[in-house]
Amino acid sequence: MRFSAALTRLALTVGVASAESAFSPARPPSIPLAVKSPYLNSWLNVGGEENGGYLAGGWPRFWAQQITGWTGFIRVDGVPYAWLGAAPGAALVNQTHFSYTSTRSTFILDAGGKVEMSVTFLSPVTANDLRRQCLTFSYLDVGVHSLDGVSHDVQLYADVSAEWASGDLGSIVQWDYDTADGVAYHQFARQEQVEIQEANQQASWGTWYWSTKDDEGLTWQSGFDTDVRGNFVWDGDLTNTKDTDFRPVNQNWPVFGFAKDLGVVNGRIISTIFSIGLTQDAAINLREEGGGFTTYSSLWKSYFHTGLEAMTFFYNDYDEASRIATDLDDKIAADSLAVAGQDYLTITSLSVRQTFGALQFTGTAEDPVVFLKEISSNSDIQTVDVIFPAVPLILYLNPQLVCYLLKPLFLNQENGHYPKRSAIHDLGIFPLAKGYPDGNDESMPVEESGNMIIMVLAYAQRTGNVDYLDAHYPILKQWADYLVDETLIPAHQLSTDDFAGMLANQTNLALKGIIALRAMSEIAELTGRAEDAASFGETARSYIDQWQDLGINNAADPPHTTLSYGDTSSHGLLYNLYANSLLGFDYDFVPKSVYDGQSDFYPTVALEHGVALDTRHTWIKTDWMMWAAAIASEDTRDTLIRLLARWISATTTNMAFTDLYDATTGDYPNTGLRFTARPAVGGHFALLGLPKQWPL
Repeated sequence: MRFSAALTRLALTVGVASAESAFSPARPPSIPLAVKSPYLNSWLNVGGEENGGYLAGGWPRFWAQQITGWTGFIRVDGVPYAWLGAAPGAALVNQTHFSYTSTRSTFILDAGGKVEMSVTFLSPVTANDLRRQCLTFSYLDVGVHSLDGVSHDVQLYADVSAEWASGDLGSIVQWDYDTADGVAYHQFARQEQVEIQEANQQASWGTWYWSTKDDEGLTWQSGFDTDVRGNFVWDGDLTNTKDTDFRPVNQNWPVFGFAKDLGVVNGRIISTIFSIGLTQDAAINLREEGGGFTTYSSLWKSYFHTGLEAMTFFYNDYDEASRIATDLDDKIAADSLAVAGQDYLTITSLSVRQTFGALQFTGTAEDPVVFLKEISSNSDIQTVDVIFPAVPLILYLNPQLVCYLLKPLFLNQENGHYPKRSAIHDLGIFPLAKGYPDGNDESMPVEESGNMIIMVLAYAQRTGNVDYLDAHYPILKQWADYLVDETLIPAHQLSTDDFAGMLANQTNLALKGIIALRAMSEIAELTGRAEDAASFGETARSYIDQWQDLGINNAADPPHTTLSYGDTSSHGLLYNLYANSLLGFDYDFVPKSVYDGQSDFYPTVALEHGVALDTRHTWIKTDWMMWAAAIASEDTRDTLIRLLARWISATTTNMAFTDLYDATTGDYPNTGLRFTARPAVGGHFALLGLPKQWPL
């Protein structure tokens, strides 16, 4: 936030926190605050030159790093303290503890040794309840109680700024205040709405709501940041007035404040709930039937008549949403601990909100469609090789979401908008899914064709939906026929690791296509096409035998695959072997010796922070490392997991969980690549995504 001479009203001594906070289960590079969609995506940066994971003293930031102004003060017996954000005017609270679960980030704060605050940011994930999941809102729960056994007079304050509403700080924002269904709310939005367009990665359309309970002791105010905050710091309340000077975000920085007089606070916890969120009617434009675009509405519109109705439902649903979130936290904790211990839970629980924070839920309750934003690497929409690494988490929580994610890709290609035999790479730049009618997408033909076939079968195996396979069989066969021609000896091309450059004869890439051909044989069998099943199956078995001769360095100790055929000085993570286990083929298709060789080899090339992707660089891809871990021996699995869990606390990276870092330094690659906040971290659920029992 920016300040002017009006700060003379706030010229109080600003202190710094003196207590040292504990962090559990780790201190992540960035802490998720409100992370629910590509546009509701606010974090507290920790690493680098940030404030080290302390809630007070640093600004929350959008994933693209612009400030999402969010400020909190508390007055205890007339003395103000700052507990959220970096606005001046009060001493900072002492932070004593931070912890995270799959849906929550919780800070324990000490205000002057007199009262303790428990501040929880809750972004619910309800993969099996789309009515709740499609609401792009998040909760802030502030609990206050006496710390020293003495009763205290306490007032609480929180605001958000107009910075949430636009990535263009010169755009004019308008706002209002009202109450409805027991909820007091500020609503604000760009005055000039520009649908299906972004500015600096933020949406240029939609209405934001900042809400709390319409309760006794509540005051509110909108206006110049220093005026609104100054009123609370000095007086403990606000003026119940609305600033009517609608203006650009960066002109006398408008903020929207709430103050709550908690009265006398003793040993009983007094909780105040806030919510922040965005409603948009239109969400995505997709090129599908014909030559034009279909505008997909936000899914919440199937359940609620207005944005106001959606907001009040969300706010008043806090108790149930909290219960559901606790159930999910407990499930992921129990399952992660059972399969691989605390280090694994440290990783998985930091990955859930980030993955779902890249998803936009659209369509209708009867026909949902989910769009994915690639986020920081280039913000492509529906990138096949970003959906692919996220699939283990999706399959673990609700396999039906795979169908909703793949639908836009099928709609575009099956309607003739992509001229190539292979599968498309993505559908354009979010939120405009225009596709590539001229075929000029980033070319990853073997990669994406293999990915699509593997994901389709994984979905059908877990849901029993053979009709889905039958409906898409023609294009699946087209892609499989392409793989028959091209996958055994891959031409000079990109794989999903495009940042590492093009390469011919990629061992790992070839394996993906071969497994996809085995999957196509299964798809043909399930849909009653015995001749195709036999043909694809025979080809896949022939290829996997030849692949072992081409891609494995048997002279090495231990034997292991090369990065490319014949290059015995090279090696790489054979993460595509995971698909063989994901589909339940296991040793019946790829021999156990391949699994054992890789598992024995990885510890011999492990670096400080993990096993590098391949011999071209010392770069790690966290999703692929966890895919490799999921199918390794227990000792190798635990080693890879331990290295990644240790990196989470040790890294100097300072933005949302990056899936790409340097194995030696733990920092970003020296190329400047910042693969942060991406849904690829859903791949960390590789162990939990493996098959248990299927309908098929």
